[in-house]
Amino acid sequence: MLDLELLKTLVCVVDERSFTRAAERVHRTQSTVSQQINKLEESVGRALLVRDRTGKRVSPTEHGEILAAYARRLLAIAQEAEDVLSAPTALTPVRVGVPEDFNAQRMSAMLSDFLAIHPGVRLETVSGMSTDLSHKLHLGEIDIALIKREPGSGECIASWPESLVWVAGKAALQNEDEVPLAVFPQGCVYRQRAIRALDKIGKRWRVVFGSHSLTGIQAAVASGLGITVLPTTAVLPEHRALREDEGFPVLAPTELALISSPMPLNTAQRHLIGFLADSIGK
Repeated sequence: MLDLELLKTLVCVVDERSFTRAAERVHRTQSTVSQQINKLEESVGRALLVRDRTGKRVSPTEHGEILAAYARRLLAIAQEAEDVLSAPTALTPVRVGVPEDFNAQRMSAMLSDFLAIHPGVRLETVSGMSTDLSHKLHLGEIDIALIKREPGSGECIASWPESLVWVAGKAALQNEDEVPLAVFPQGCVYRQRAIRALDKIGKRWRVVFGSHSLTGIQAAVASGLGITVLPTTAVLPEHRALREDEGFPVLAPTELALISSPMPLNTAQRHLIGFLADSIGK
């Protein structure tokens, strides 16, 4: 195994072409530098340096040049390792679950504001259905989650009511025997609300479009493909809210809840929870 200290001395001698100047550079005596070079030559079994006739100027042999080139690379890697180990502690990761149907632009803005205050945190976001996020939280795959659910259906850190409306495109509705629905997959609280409300008043329905994406549902509704249930915050200018006198019953609010892992939370996780609790409520 090559000794990095000996390699450093070799590089210095090759650069300076002098034992004296190399000794000054490594803060050693000239005799110590000579001993280190001898030790390195014994280790590799090759002559690495030769002196001129005056004995003052030193130059590397062919093997000395080769080893000096490798030495520079090894010393650079060693320095890089030292720099990494002496750097500040790595960023603290916080894993956050966000519903597919949450306003992505709003969430991105909130998380950006949080990182501006807490630059030592690395955020990892996971999007999905609220039921899937709850499951990931239970398994310890994420630390914090926002979920859509029925009001008061479990413990939470904070919660906010979500007003719901029936939404269609701008064009007039066609008279159909069945209500065409554009909805999220099974397990979505909005889908459940729509179907239960129609069943309750005896209206027939059929699913004409399904998507995990809020953008996809919004676009389908705007194009007139179907009708859906959305929170008022997700209604676009291309949409119109359907009234009760058009045959669509008033919907009770759902709930947006902030929940966390049952495991003890670290400082970064607690800071994010407090930040989201304050920001979402505004």
